[in-house]
Amino acid sequence: MLTSAPRGTKDIMPSEVNNWRYLEGVVRDICAKYGYKEIRTPVFEHTELFQRGIGDTTDVVEKEMYTFTDRGNRSITLRPENTASAVRAYVEHKLSKDEAATKFFYIGSMFRYDRPQAGRLREFHQFGIEALGVPGPNVDAEIILLAVQVLETLGLKDLKLKVNSVGCPNCRPGHRIKLQEFFKPNFDVLCADCKSRYDRNPLRLLDCKVPKCQEVGVGAPSLEECLCEDCKAHFEGVKELLTAAGVDYVVDHNLVRGLDYYTKTAFEIQYSPLGAQSAVCGGGRYDGLVQEISGDEARPGIGFAMGMERVLLALEKQNLLPDFDESIDAFVVVPKQDLFTQAFKTVMELRRAGAKVEYDYETKSMKSQMKKANKAQAKFTIIFGEDEVSRGCVTLKDMSNSEQKEVAIVELIQELTVNNS
Repeated sequence: MLTSAPRGTKDIMPSEVNNWRYLEGVVRDICAKYGYKEIRTPVFEHTELFQRGIGDTTDVVEKEMYTFTDRGNRSITLRPENTASAVRAYVEHKLSKDEAATKFFYIGSMFRYDRPQAGRLREFHQFGIEALGVPGPNVDAEIILLAVQVLETLGLKDLKLKVNSVGCPNCRPGHRIKLQEFFKPNFDVLCADCKSRYDRNPLRLLDCKVPKCQEVGVGAPSLEECLCEDCKAHFEGVKELLTAAGVDYVVDHNLVRGLDYYTKTAFEIQYSPLGAQSAVCGGGRYDGLVQEISGDEARPGIGFAMGMERVLLALEKQNLLPDFDESIDAFVVVPKQDLFTQAFKTVMELRRAGAKVEYDYETKSMKSQMKKANKAQAKFTIIFGEDEVSRGCVTLKDMSNSEQKEVAIVELIQELTVNNS
């Protein structure tokens, strides 16, 4: 229908925009403190970027991407996440030549063809962090702390931080064999997706949301048992730094995240009052992604994404969204049409001086205009009465107490400034 937004999308109306701007303001302020700079990538990319970057065995690539062929017969995909795009930009603009860490943050729309649900639509918005070029556990701990600080600054309590190590190409093969041996006796009862993943990516069997598969997976071999010495040391370093920073966490060996590019550290932040869909943030390290995308030398990286709709839903449920002042400084009332030109000129002068001023576009009755002034939450009304204007004046009415006085038109800017100070 032409009068309805497509399923899984929604308009963010003027009454809601202040909430978004508030959340974005907190994000930008904290990112600046941590030294992260904003990047804005295209909303669509070549499909191969996500196939190679995210992984062919993921639900995102297999089921959820919005992919189309453009007029040049190129396969194009609306971005389902932003890490692959950020890494592509990192490679394209040769930022790997810089010895210092490259630290991005982004805020933007992502697109996944999924069943719409509370806090998760087909067009949804994410705030995310990407830090490239630093191999040690310190940056892992830093970005986890940044995510926690954003959520705590917003006032959310009862956050649950889960961490895990998903290993690296050196230690995963042994775990892969153990997982296949573990699941093999119950292969026939696995869902179709898990059967498909059994050979291609058995680690994803631990990420299945189907109850029967979760039941079969109880007691599956832990990746912790197979970690190489480097991965063990890295994970211990992350935990040590989180503890030093006073952040509570739990180690969840079944936490593998949904994208294939993760290595070593993986983490998720949950907010239990949201119920079944409690995850508000998740991420991890992806040391092989730069090489996978570019074919060049490997460069370490780590990042996270935070669902903004889900965070706003949590803030709304907990009454944590601030009240916003929607008032305007003045509403200009023009009882007679022949005075409109002079009133319009005054409106523009007041706006140029920094005042928030409205007027009635249709110049209806004075009663109607005063009603609009009340609806606009005007602090003052400026009434262009015929007698007053003939003397170069207007009536300035204080809407809070109904007191009014005559003011020279040339003194209006100063008068409003004084009364609003």
